[in-house]
Amino acid sequence: MKTNRSAILHFWQNGERSPAAISRMTKISIRTVNYNIKKIKEQGTIEDRPRQGRPRKITGTNNIALGQWIRRDNESTSKQLAHKLLYERDLSVSVWTVRRQLERLGYTSTLPRGTPMLTQQHKNARVQWAIKHKNDDWSRTIFTDETCYQLFRNTIRRWSLNPSAEVKRIPKNRQKIMVWGGISIKGLIGCHSFRNIMDGPYFVRILQDHLIPNAKNQFGRRWRLQMDNDPKHRSRVAQDFLSRETPEVIDWPSNSLDVNPVENLWAIIERRIEKRKPGNIEELNNFLHEEWNNIDINLLSHLVNSMKTRCLALIESKGERINY
Repeated sequence: MKTNRSAILHFWQNGERSPAAISRMTKISIRTVNYNIKKIKEQGTIEDRPRQGRPRKITGTNNIALGQWIRRDNESTSKQLAHKLLYERDLSVSVWTVRRQLERLGYTSTLPRGTPMLTQQHKNARVQWAIKHKNDDWSRTIFTDETCYQLFRNTIRRWSLNPSAEVKRIPKNRQKIMVWGGISIKGLIGCHSFRNIMDGPYFVRILQDHLIPNAKNQFGRRWRLQMDNDPKHRSRVAQDFLSRETPEVIDWPSNSLDVNPVENLWAIIERRIEKRKPGNIEELNNFLHEEWNNIDINLLSHLVNSMKTRCLALIESKGERINY
C-alpha cells in the first residue's frame, strides 16, 4: 500500500496530472490513483489523517472469520474464539477484544429462556387448533390459569458502578403462594390465593366461589371457559361440575403457555410485586391482591384482543413457540 502511494506521489510531483497515465505507468487501478490524487489536492499529502485511539485489532478477513465461527456455533465462548484467532489466524487478542468485536457485529451474550419442549405432535396440534379458532369471537371467553409467586425472587436488574458488589440476601427456604386467576375482555373475573396442594375437589371449590358467580354477572349464560389440560382440570369431579355449571369449555392445545393471555398478566403482576419487595408471606399475598385489583381494563382488552394474532403466529411458526 505504501509503495503504491509513493509511486503515485512521484509521478504527481514530476508534473504528471493524468490519473489514467499514472495508472498505466504504475499498474495501479484507476480508482486507487484517483483516491490518492484527491487526498493530495485536499491535504497536500498521501498520508492518512491522524486517528484517535488505537486501531482495531480484528479487521478484514479476521472479522469475517469471527462472524462465521459464531454463526456456526453460537455457544462458543470469548476465550475459545480468542484461541481460534491465535492458532488459526495468527492474531493474538484478549477475550475482551473478542467480546467488543462481537457487540459491533450485533451480537449480545444472552441466557436462553427455559421453555417446555414441543414434540412434533404438539406442534401439529397447535397449528390445527389455531386454524380452527383463528376467527373465534374471543370477547365471550373467560381465560384462566394458575401460577405461584415466591418470596425473595431475584429478577430485578440494577445499574451499578461495581456489579460484583451488588448482592441480594435470600433465605435458604423461600415460601411461596399459589394463585388461580380469571379474566375476560369485560374485566377481572376472580383471583384466589392458597398455600395447600390443589386437587380436583379444591379446584371445584375455586370455580364455585370465584368463577361461576362472577362469570354470570358479566355474561349471564353466554360465555365459554378456557383452561389448560392440567390433570386437576380433567379429573372426574371437575368434569362433572363443569358439565353442569358452564355453558361451554373451549378445547386447548397441550404445552401452550405462550397462547394464554393470563400468562402475560402474571408476568406483569410478578414484576410489580418484586419492586415492592415483600418481606414475608403475608405481604406477598397482600401485594398480589392489590396489584391484581389495580389491573387496567384496557390491558385486559389488549390481551384478549391479541388472540387472533396469536393464532396466526402459531400457524406461521408451524406450531413453534411464539413471542408472547
